[in-house]
Amino acid sequence: MAAVAIRNLSEEAHRALKVRAAQHNRSTEAEMRAILEAAVRPEGRLRLGTALSDLSRKIGLTNADVEALEHGRDARPAKPVRFE
Repeated sequence: MAAVAIRNLSEEAHRALKVRAAQHNRSTEAEMRAILEAAVRPEGRLRLGTALSDLSRKIGLTNADVEALEHGRDARPAKPVRFE
């Protein structure tokens, strides 16, 4: 895990950070990690797996449909078909 040092932070900001950490029952360091995580990984980001799951539910895809697709994939011809 990477380590980051923050220099030249004002005393006022440091005090506010300590208060905020205490309000969340965290250490100051844990509070800084939470703030940075929230800033760079917003909750509104698109999660591909969730989007695909939502889409499959919306169109009514069932487990039987997925199994049929997987079965069809396994039923490939053993030799390539040549057209001459």
